[in-house]
Amino acid sequence: MFSAAVKLGAGAFALANLVTAGSYKAGSTVVVNDVYYYVPSAPVSRLGVASNQIKAATTPGEDLIPLTVMRTNFSNFDETMLQGEVDKYSATDDVFNSGFLQAIYLASETSTYLNTSLTTALTSFGNRLFMTSSSNFLSASAINCSERIPIGPYFLHAYTGDVYQAWRLYSDYEGAFTEGTIAQADRNFSTLSASIAGVQSPTIGVPSRLYYTKTKSQPLAGVRLGIKDIYDIAGTKRGCGNRAYYDLYPERNTTAPVVQKLIDAGAIIVGKMKTSQFANGETATADWVDYHSPFNARGDGYSDPSSSSSGPGAGIGAYEWLDLALGSDTGGSVRNPAQVNGAYGNRPTHGLVTLDNVMPLSPLMDTPGFLTRDATLWKTAGEVLYSGNLTDFSSFPKSIYTSGFPTNASNEAEGVLLDFLAKLEAFLNTTEPTSELDYDSMWTASEQAVVENTTTLTELLQYTYGTLISKQQYNIFGIPFISDYQAAYTGRTPFLDPSPLVRWNWARYNLTEQDLESGIHNKTVFTDWWNSEVIRNVPGSCSDSLLLYPGTLATPNYRNLYRDPPGLPLWWGVSSIGPIAGVPDVVFPLGQASYNSTITMHEEVLPVAVDIIAAPGCDAMLFELAEQLQKAGIINSPKAGSRMYRR
Repeated sequence: MFSAAVKLGAGAFALANLVTAGSYKAGSTVVVNDVYYYVPSAPVSRLGVASNQIKAATTPGEDLIPLTVMRTNFSNFDETMLQGEVDKYSATDDVFNSGFLQAIYLASETSTYLNTSLTTALTSFGNRLFMTSSSNFLSASAINCSERIPIGPYFLHAYTGDVYQAWRLYSDYEGAFTEGTIAQADRNFSTLSASIAGVQSPTIGVPSRLYYTKTKSQPLAGVRLGIKDIYDIAGTKRGCGNRAYYDLYPERNTTAPVVQKLIDAGAIIVGKMKTSQFANGETATADWVDYHSPFNARGDGYSDPSSSSSGPGAGIGAYEWLDLALGSDTGGSVRNPAQVNGAYGNRPTHGLVTLDNVMPLSPLMDTPGFLTRDATLWKTAGEVLYSGNLTDFSSFPKSIYTSGFPTNASNEAEGVLLDFLAKLEAFLNTTEPTSELDYDSMWTASEQAVVENTTTLTELLQYTYGTLISKQQYNIFGIPFISDYQAAYTGRTPFLDPSPLVRWNWARYNLTEQDLESGIHNKTVFTDWWNSEVIRNVPGSCSDSLLLYPGTLATPNYRNLYRDPPGLPLWWGVSSIGPIAGVPDVVFPLGQASYNSTITMHEEVLPVAVDIIAAPGCDAMLFELAEQLQKAGIINSPKAGSRMYRR
């Protein structure tokens, strides 16, 4: 039977007025024990309790009561069991706090005997309303709800008995997000209309982790996900790092398939995240004009976060409450932020998933990739997103090559790098000594070099990346955008940051369609040569070898420096192999090393990371390698904040 009892005492609680936007309620902002929460406008359940019983536990003018739902097969629920549940919730969930014990709903599928010692414990928690049900938790006598309501913190409406989720509000103090988001019942999203008093930064809301249980069909259930603002999310605008673009176009009516796959797997989108303008490379202070570059939390907090997935990198590096971020990598836009913000990051094999409803840079090289602090989550997200296109494997490669590695450690960061290499060799039980891969000499000696009449890869590829991204983005994206803007604003031209401006002008005034065809040809030649002659697909291990190169070696790139204007992206190097050959290139965070900060005048630490390249399609093998190395303690899941690892 259902019973209710009113308890004396009230915890700290304050309620903001309901706000409205247009014709719908946007929700409420509530404070519980000095923590800000967002209460969505739509309830998730309703308690079958007489309103006078609930109102008896409220104070005048109070509409919502913090509520905790507990459910288990308690046969004897006493003070010890209550404390155990409170400790468990507190340890696993950042949304729950003891203020939500002002009202408790205990549902048990077995008969429940309440020990008299419970009264004192409830009073100590400021409990005002204690409700129990010894019948099935979802029976009509208790809850009007078609699905079982999960355990965790909620808000109970004093007059209707409606039950609302609790979303904890966090300040985006590193400036990683463009806006918080929340899902609506129609599968669209809306901007989170909530703020924290006295905080100038954007506000992001996250739901309780206790609401979600991972399943085979929803392996990402409850994973808090940020999305780079080049992906369409229905009900929200896409900004692409440009104010004119954001203002020109309305809310999107479709969610990009790549994002929808993550939603269907249970991920919770908590916000859209900053990108450098139109995903072109930009450096903080020098190039960011329309929007302020996010801050990199590592070290002294004033290193550049890199780009173009600047927001995803900065957010994962800074916030423990953010689990996963979806970025994109064309020429390094996931890998570089992953390196310097201390995270796992991947540029996948090209073409594993459609990029419909995503802003293009170069369709021949664009890829969606993740940033996260946990290898197991990284692997799970990869299996969700790239499912059906991952090559099976039964072992790891036994051969390692390096590029740009030191022969001996001359500093702390190089020591971290070489220590990892030695441990990786032992883990893989390599069959031959690791050696430097001289792919330039291999090209010079190849038949393809003779056919193409080039003696070096630089000669073949120096203009390839820059030509493809500049000409393709301008043709596919830039021309329609400028035309639409001019039509809307009597011929005026939209503002562009210095980096995309110099590239689009180059594409407009200097590059021809023949130049584009030449770039495509050179890319195709290199792709065919690399994948057939250098790192090849083989049975068993998928990739016949791994190529390692240094990602970052704890070197600060200060954001408070003035720099030269941006130039054209005419470069070739080891980090170009992934984009031009279409092969996976992943970042493993290895550790941290000291440097003397010119900001704090103190010794700080910055990340050390390595990149690993494999044969095309071998992404699953790389995800598994990361997870196994993390389980073995060879690499460790970094923490958020100024230090990846606490000492």
